[in-house]
Amino acid sequence: MNKARGNMGWKATLMALCMVSAGVAQAADTPVAIGISGWTGFAPLTLADKAGIFKKHGLDVSIKMIPQKDRHLAVASGAIQCAATTVETYVAWNANSVPIKQIVQLDKSYGADGLAVRGPINDIKSLKGKTIGVNAPGTSPYFALADKNGMTLKDVKTATLSPQAAAQALLAGQNDAAMTYEPYISTVRDKPESGKIIATTLDYPMVMDTLGCTPDFLAKNPQAAKALVESYFDALEMIKAEPDKSYEIMGAAVKSSGADFAKSASYLRWQDREQNRKFFSGEIETFSNEAAKLLLEMGVIRKIPDISTLYDASYVK
Repeated sequence: MNKARGNMGWKATLMALCMVSAGVAQAADTPVAIGISGWTGFAPLTLADKAGIFKKHGLDVSIKMIPQKDRHLAVASGAIQCAATTVETYVAWNANSVPIKQIVQLDKSYGADGLAVRGPINDIKSLKGKTIGVNAPGTSPYFALADKNGMTLKDVKTATLSPQAAAQALLAGQNDAAMTYEPYISTVRDKPESGKIIATTLDYPMVMDTLGCTPDFLAKNPQAAKALVESYFDALEMIKAEPDKSYEIMGAAVKSSGADFAKSASYLRWQDREQNRKFFSGEIETFSNEAAKLLLEMGVIRKIPDISTLYDASYVK
């Protein structure tokens, strides 16, 4: 009797080990390409790559720097399986037939996105008729610029520029304002003689980012998707345990010193597992519904997608 139980226990243990091995093998055998930008909030993904965290979880990840305005094209073509972007962007992508599902929240902006100006402009209403450097429609800077203080995009002129180029143009004396984000907005913070920031996500808390993957990838590679999420949480633990080393690694990816990168990161909050659970328990649905209505009014989308299909909360449990 005892011997039989012992044999059953041994077999069960062996079976469990085989199942774990099979899961790691599947993740290791599956290439995962992730599209991101130089936005500070995405940096833990870079850290997970450069510090070997992805590999520790049995993943073969390639990080690809792709502008937000082009990231959905890379998803649609199959060049990447996952992408990091803002929550409202998933609404736009799915509404425009690029299905992708969010699996983990990466960050929330606390002043990391903002509207910078030059000259005698001191408030948003003074921008009427002025030219603002801002990314293309459907991107987070464009979304953040819309409908502020009773003004709309119809009240201003826009010059389509990436967040980095918008900040550079402003400091060079071009355009009247720039909608940009970290680490580029800090170049304006550091040169008050050339520009100033009149509004940030401290005033308008609307920028939050997530990592999402295509439904096809998630269906075929659930272990790999779970490993991506766990790698992100491990990267946050590394930042806590080894901040100087972590900031140096993340800063190097955007040609910044560790100290400058740490300063940039102070304007956002990376989201841990508990914060993710709260986010996916209702916050994402509420924000996405509000964003969808605004995107519809802006003409970025023609119909509101089924919000419940835009995320899967099971990966953060």
